[in-house]
Amino acid sequence: MSWIAYIVVGIIAGFLAKLVVRGEGPGGILGDMIIGIIGAILGGWLYNLFGHVGATGINIPSIIVAFIGSIILLLILRMIGGRKP
Repeated sequence: MSWIAYIVVGIIAGFLAKLVVRGEGPGGILGDMIIGIIGAILGGWLYNLFGHVGATGINIPSIIVAFIGSIILLLILRMIGGRKP
């Protein structure tokens, strides 16, 4: 998948993941976009690791893969970041 497709799908996935995983994300809207893009790459890598086709372009299955990757990344960041006093 091209980098432009990863960016577009990642932005969509980051927005959707932010709706599911509540709490303050790092960096606001821009941070959510970056998390979505990294989550798209993470989700595609995980799906390929298990023998499935990951993100393949700008389509619904790719958005789902990126969405799952974004949720995983957000949960990891929440566990690492923890609560701040």
